[in-house]
Amino acid sequence: MTYIYSKDAFIKCIQKTTFYMEYFSTSPTELIGYAASLGVLLSFFMKEIRRLRIVNSMGCLLFIIYGVLLPSLPIIITNAAILGVNFYYLFVKKS
Repeated sequence: MTYIYSKDAFIKCIQKTTFYMEYFSTSPTELIGYAASLGVLLSFFMKEIRRLRIVNSMGCLLFIIYGVLLPSLPIIITNAAILGVNFYYLFVKKS
């Protein structure tokens, strides 16, 4: 079986990624937090309410994961509540 990339190339890629993460001092947990913030921010640019709720829900879900990884109960509770409200308006109350 042939691979496009060799094992050494894969290891170099991992080492380079680790170097950048250490250089910029960004942990995977922080990256999830940044992605969550971006998701919530992007939802505010949506004009269609359904799309806004879907994008916001993805951001809230990432924030819940972020809160679990920290751990931070206020982040988890707040975003779980917002996710619940979005779920209600997306799937339960269809108007």
